[in-house]
Amino acid sequence: MSELSGKLKELRIEEFIWIVYVGIIIFSFYSNSLERRYFLYGDNLAKEKYRSSLIIIFSILVLVYLYFFKDSLVDVLHIKPYDSYEKKRLVYLSFIGSLLILISGFVFLYIAYKDESLDVEIAFN
Repeated sequence: MSELSGKLKELRIEEFIWIVYVGIIIFSFYSNSLERRYFLYGDNLAKEKYRSSLIIIFSILVLVYLYFFKDSLVDVLHIKPYDSYEKKRLVYLSFIGSLLILISGFVFLYIAYKDESLDVEIAFN
């Protein structure tokens, strides 16, 4: 029974994360309008708001990626010696994928923070 309640809790968290993603998408539309305003009209206030919005977006994404990385790490730590080879392989691949996505989140956040002239186009995928 506790395994079922754990799975249901995970699903609730994942549903919340989907809502966060929808919010990020909406916020990204606003962020793009600020970027457009800066490039079309040279509006430096829009530029700073755009940079700030990117930092907020990627900070939130890093937190989401940290959750999935932690979840993958827990899966790796709970592999049993009698689990099938295929299950072990897939759990490790999931962990590696989560780690790489987390690293990319940190890289994009760093770029958003450091790129004051908006020379580098970054986007979350």
